[in-house]
Amino acid sequence: MSSQLNDYKYIIVPKKFDAFKTENRHQTSTMVKHLFNQNGFTAVYEDALPDDLINNRCLGLLVNLEDTSSLFSTKTALILKDCQSIEIFRTTEGKSKIKEYKGAYREAINEAFVSIKGLDYKYVPKKEEVKEVGQEQPITVSFKDDVKSLDQEKSEKIVVQEATTENQTFKSVKPVPSSIQRAENVGKESVVSRLLYAQPIENGYQLVDSTPKVVLKIVETSVENIFLVDFKGKNGVVFKKEDKWFLEYTENGEKKLEELNIKF
Repeated sequence: MSSQLNDYKYIIVPKKFDAFKTENRHQTSTMVKHLFNQNGFTAVYEDALPDDLINNRCLGLLVNLEDTSSLFSTKTALILKDCQSIEIFRTTEGKSKIKEYKGAYREAINEAFVSIKGLDYKYVPKKEEVKEVGQEQPITVSFKDDVKSLDQEKSEKIVVQEATTENQTFKSVKPVPSSIQRAENVGKESVVSRLLYAQPIENGYQLVDSTPKVVLKIVETSVENIFLVDFKGKNGVVFKKEDKWFLEYTENGEKKLEELNIKF
C-alpha cells in the first residue's frame, strides 16, 4: 500500500471536512495538514494548490475525515481518494474519550495516523515507458484540424485524418465530427457536450476539458451549490438542481439555460 501512495506528490486538505459545518472545526484541518507534512508528505490546502497540481489534479490525493463519534467517545478515520474519487487508502479508526472536543479530536486523529507513520512514504514520479531500438512506435493522434471535409456539397463526404507523425492516413465515407473543441472556440460554442473537470482555485473552481483547457471559472457565493460565472462576456450563474448542474445566463434579452457535465 505504501508503494501505491508513492505515486502521489501531494495531499490535498480541505479547510472544511464533510463532517463539520464550519472551517477548521476543532482545528482538524490544521492538525491533519501538520501531521501529513510531519510524516514526509507535501500537504496543501485545497484553495492554495501549486501550479503543477492545478494543471494535473491527479498528482494529489484528497483527504477526508470520517467522523463516527458517539455520545461518549470521539472516533475518526482518514480516507485518501484520487482524482477520480476512488478510495486509495483508509487509516484505522482513532478513538478518544476526552470530553473537551479539541483535545478529543487531536487524540483520535493522532491515533488514526499510526497507520500512516509506518508507510515510509516517498514520492516517486512515474517514468515514461522506455522505447527499445527497432520497436514499432505507437500511433500518436493529433487533434489539430482532425476532421477535414473534401466536398461540402455532397451528402456523403470523404474524410482524411492525420494519424501518425509520418503522415499515415485513413479514409472514411462519412464525416467524423471532432469531440474536441479548439481553444479559440471556447465561449463561442456550447459547453454542454464536454465533460468538465472542476479544479479548486481561490474563491471557486476552474472548469477544464480533456485537452486540458480552462473553459469556465466559477466563483463561490454564500449559498451552497450556486456559483457566479462570466460566460460570453455576460454575467451568469452555475447551480445544482436534482443532482444536475446548469448554466443560466441572459443573451439578447432572453434567458438561456444549459445543462453542464461537471466532475468534481
